Amino acid sequence: MHAFIWLINAILGIAWWVVIIHVIMSWLIAFNVVNLYQPLIRQVWDGLNRLTEPVYRPIRNFLPNMGGLDLSPLIVLVAITFLQILFNRDIVPALLH
Repeated sequence: MHAFIWLINAILGIAWWVVIIHVIMSWLIAFNVVNLYQPLIRQVWDGLNRLTEPVYRPIRNFLPNMGGLDLSPLIVLVAITFLQILFNRDIVPALLH
């Protein structure tokens, strides 16, 4: 059972970093620090979009239109952190007793 909890925590940690990298890369693209015409940057950006868009889309449909401000990554990060706390503080001690 400990391996399953470790796996869940590892997946949530990787998802957290994917969202952070996606946000930072979107800022770098928006401020023209990196260029999407470079093949490596384009491949990384497409891969990140394929990983994050299925998670962001339902949240964006739920949130009101806020112009250019996208709060869906923030909500995803809060949800990931909540799940990590839930697994580490509530579920794990209950399983150990």
